[in-house]
Amino acid sequence: MSRATREAYRDTLLPLLQRHPELMCLDSDTGLFNAEYAAAAGEQYLNLGIAEHNLMGMAAGMAACGRVPFVNTMAAFATSRALEAIKIDIAYNRLPVRIMATHGGLAAGHLGPTHQALEDLAVMRVLPGMTVVVPADAAATEAFVEQSLNLTGPLYVRLGRKPTPELPAAPPPVIGKAQTLRQGDDVVLVSCGPYPVLACLDAADALARQGIGATVLNMHTLRPFDAETLVAAARPASLVVTLEEHWRSGGLGGAVAETLAERAPTRVVRLGMPDRFVDEVGNQEHLVAHYDLTAERVVRAVRTSLDAAAVTV
Repeated sequence: MSRATREAYRDTLLPLLQRHPELMCLDSDTGLFNAEYAAAAGEQYLNLGIAEHNLMGMAAGMAACGRVPFVNTMAAFATSRALEAIKIDIAYNRLPVRIMATHGGLAAGHLGPTHQALEDLAVMRVLPGMTVVVPADAAATEAFVEQSLNLTGPLYVRLGRKPTPELPAAPPPVIGKAQTLRQGDDVVLVSCGPYPVLACLDAADALARQGIGATVLNMHTLRPFDAETLVAAARPASLVVTLEEHWRSGGLGGAVAETLAERAPTRVVRLGMPDRFVDEVGNQEHLVAHYDLTAERVVRAVRTSLDAAAVTV
């Protein structure tokens, strides 16, 4: 079954609003919340219009007064236009604002580079005290929204736009704890987000048919980063490959490389978007394929690296 992560968030939030009067839903005219939803949420729902910087400032003020705001906007706008307010008003004061950022990665591919968010994970994971989460499917989104009630400090959640497939059976997702989706001793495949995680699962199956065992980690939380699980998986392996719907700099690949350089040095290959603005027009599925964020690319990267290492030896 396919469901959109942003819709899973919306549908999970409403009953929480009704049970927890301290929660607020602050919207920026995203279109995700209709009149019926607004009526059901009552005074706990406010649409501030397309004014993202003001949105974050108001959320900070409410959080400082004991409320817990869920702030809805597009990822590209949250992490660029409203970044100063997030940094100074929210993160600096360690306030419990939940930034629910839709259209993450290439999800707004049809709207061009102005609306695509390929830098958001790099930007948000460097802010002190900011929890950064990338659900890989709707079920994980539901779990993370509910778990956020017990978090202190700010939270950034990267959501998609259109329905994406559910992951196969996996351990329950927990913020701050990587999910081990496959076990293997030869290579480690690390990813986050719907399309990259599914691609790595498919790549692991293809590699298994070639006699290569791959551990697959769904590293859905970039901060706090589960270094222990990553290091334990990487120690017996000869190669770690990361795949993300993000520029190669600063995101998941950066977090993996930084961690392993300090704690378990090994070969890391980072796969992601090329270092340029998107110059192709199309929807998310088209762009994911066009820029080769695919299982086939992961398999090629593994084989190329392993073959090169064998020749060197």
